Amino acid sequence: MTSSDHLLGLIQNTPEIDLLLRSSFGFDIGQKHYGDGLRLASGAPLEPIAGESASGAYFLCAEQDGRRPVVFASSEGEGGLIADDLADALEIIIGLAWQDCLGFSGGGDVEVMQVSAQQLEQSRDKYDPEIFKEGVRVAAALSLRVLPVPELVIRLQEAASKTEPPDYVVTTEDGDAYDPPFGEYSEPRHGGWR
Repeated sequence: MTSSDHLLGLIQNTPEIDLLLRSSFGFDIGQKHYGDGLRLASGAPLEPIAGESASGAYFLCAEQDGRRPVVFASSEGEGGLIADDLADALEIIIGLAWQDCLGFSGGGDVEVMQVSAQQLEQSRDKYDPEIFKEGVRVAAALSLRVLPVPELVIRLQEAASKTEPPDYVVTTEDGDAYDPPFGEYSEPRHGGWR
């Protein structure tokens, strides 16, 4: 059993953690059908492991050096590598507003991502004051680390930067490639950060 299989089994067999991941962090192992027909540009298959409420999907790639990288594909046609294995991906998912951090990355600039992450964390804490405690509960149940946001940003940026053809570029059955995960903006266009 791989570490990914072990983690997925723990989530499936711990209803409280499954619910927290689904409701607070957008990682729903019951939505494995999202992303049907997607593969990597190399032709390598993707194993769907979870979906999220906006119809995005999380996938495991083939094992490399004892680890199974995790790719995310959004319903809006962006996708790429988010972590080198499921444990790393879950640490990012529970510790960082990672999709928005990628979206407001100035094209993948780690300094822009750090500023965005700080703003997003303040907003997340304001609107969901229990989110940090929920992340700690998930981490404890799954033997994950609770890492500082700046470290998570660096790890996310490094992983997403490896989304290059053909290794981690997500494609449709027809061969249409998904856009890279980095957005061009450094802050929301209408009114900036609040």
